[in-house]
Amino acid sequence: MSKQLEIKDLYIDYHTDDATVHAVNGISFSLEQGECLGLVGETGAGKTTTALGILRLLPKPQGQYKGGEIHFNDIDLLSIGEEAMRNIRGKGISMIFQDPMTSLNPVLTVGEQIAEVVRNHEKCSKKEAQAKAKAMLEKVGIPAERSEEYPHQFSGGMKQRVVIAIALACNPEILIADEPTTALDVTIQAQVLEMMRGLKEEFHTSTILITHDLGVVAEMCDTVAIMYSGQIVEYGTLEEIYDHTMHPYTIGLFGSILDLKKDVDRLQPIPGMIPDPSNLPPGCPFQTRCPHATDRCRQENPPLHAVGGSHTVRCHLVEKGGMA
Repeated sequence: MSKQLEIKDLYIDYHTDDATVHAVNGISFSLEQGECLGLVGETGAGKTTTALGILRLLPKPQGQYKGGEIHFNDIDLLSIGEEAMRNIRGKGISMIFQDPMTSLNPVLTVGEQIAEVVRNHEKCSKKEAQAKAKAMLEKVGIPAERSEEYPHQFSGGMKQRVVIAIALACNPEILIADEPTTALDVTIQAQVLEMMRGLKEEFHTSTILITHDLGVVAEMCDTVAIMYSGQIVEYGTLEEIYDHTMHPYTIGLFGSILDLKKDVDRLQPIPGMIPDPSNLPPGCPFQTRCPHATDRCRQENPPLHAVGGSHTVRCHLVEKGGMA
């Protein structure tokens, strides 16, 4: 399978008057055609910044690329002009943003907002774009006649469906979904995930799913990248990550969620907080919260160790597939 997206050693900082925030610190991963990759981690891990960085939507002038490469179908996204990048956004790579409430324009009908994307990327008349907008609404389970309504007339779950319709209107090759179900209740979340899975199969869209919900990842993803302090600390197939969990942070994530097969009185949270990205500790960023931290961990940031198959782990305690 060909690699549609390849990120190599990407660094992104945010510069403010008070400090420099090191949001993404040397991440590398690739996405193959039809693959669904889950980016998992706590708030502040750098997941959304990675997504915005891929689309070159970092806030200016604060957000800056400090190193690395982003290749989409052999196009270097960090070297092309803004007009060429606009042609890729929405058509080549599209994004479902985190909050449907703020993703939609309140003074335009939902049909107009979908049709605008179609007209920007496809040579068609206004009437044809409106017809495509209605068809996309039907695809995501909204009656076509509601295309003349405004965002405030829709519930949160319906707004998210509209946002998904906008993102998929031009049949993008890659869809980035930034926590698409976080603001939804459990029933609507299940419906939206089922719809996304069906649309992915219909359009053969590659997907990057950003979430902190390991249950969602288990349902949707083929491969998983666990992020912490702007780094990927564990990467592998769904089976490798779920059945052979190795990084202490990933183990902590699984330990803090309910397992219906185990009889426990209390869940085990990960102690402490994710470190301030403007003042990262020396050595491994997780060493301040890790129960296995050694002097070496406090002094030296570990590289990624290959432990078999596609499974890699960024930890000094992992040697040749086992914990030291």
